[in-house]
Amino acid sequence: MRLLIIKTSSLGDVIHNLPAVSDIVSRAPGVEIDWLVEEGFAEIPRLHPAVRRVIPVALRRWRRGLLSPATWREFARFRRELKAESYDKIIDTQGLVKSAWLARLARGPSCGQDRTTARESLAAGFYDQCFHVPCGRHAVERNRDLAAQALGYPLPQTPPDYGIRAPKASFSFTVPKKFIVGLHATSRDSKRWPAAHWVALGQELEGHGIALLLPWGSAAEEQHAREIAQSLKRATVLPRLSLRELAALMGRAHAVVGVDTGLVHLAVALGRPTVAIYTDSSPALTGVLATRSGSACNLGDVGRVPEPVAVKQALTGLGLL
Repeated sequence: MRLLIIKTSSLGDVIHNLPAVSDIVSRAPGVEIDWLVEEGFAEIPRLHPAVRRVIPVALRRWRRGLLSPATWREFARFRRELKAESYDKIIDTQGLVKSAWLARLARGPSCGQDRTTARESLAAGFYDQCFHVPCGRHAVERNRDLAAQALGYPLPQTPPDYGIRAPKASFSFTVPKKFIVGLHATSRDSKRWPAAHWVALGQELEGHGIALLLPWGSAAEEQHAREIAQSLKRATVLPRLSLRELAALMGRAHAVVGVDTGLVHLAVALGRPTVAIYTDSSPALTGVLATRSGSACNLGDVGRVPEPVAVKQALTGLGLL
């Protein structure tokens, strides 16, 4: 059997789709799985050993250059690559009109969520087969449910298996013997944890001989990292890292503490002890969900900013301090 999985973005959503792939291969040995994903997140499905081929798409970038002939030439190449093979089934777990449209471009019967449960109800009109995937559950479980219904096996009751391991990488900086990665950057300022709270956490970690490493992805995020690090003795502002390099680094971390960002879900998928901090979003349906009970926790909610002492207590509860 040859399958195409469509989950294009964002980073957290792509990571939440990994357990569905693990479920499929455990119930259909020999299945061949390709994955269609936004180019910026292609490294994630490449980490899963069951994914045969990753097909990058660049809808986000192409939208910015719709009038450029180069954009349309690139789209034509993408379309040829997508149609190069036929599939026994195409499963769109994204549930958006754009992802459903991509499913129709590929060769094979497509399926997804029905009108009452898809993120965009119009998406259901593109599928050859629709399934009811009840809302109100964690995104990981909804992805697993859709895959189970589409392929006709019972929904697994086991904890999610993300199926990935940290890749190997060498770094231009010295990696401390014992460190926590602090994921301070996020898509909205309202999701940030105050710099003063990061400093208080860093000081607590210093007392335990643990360094705080601060990654970043933009000039503003780098500046924020430097504001935190300047008040600490054992904090390091990292050079800019690729997604793969950051995955390799987190795989060696004592733990990861992070705000509501896709990277905090990557830490959990890699099996690292993780404390996720929510300040302007709810973790109820998209919080971190670990394979091992007691290896990760969610703190905070909309309008409820966790204090540094709460993060310290969480790390202590995970056996890390």
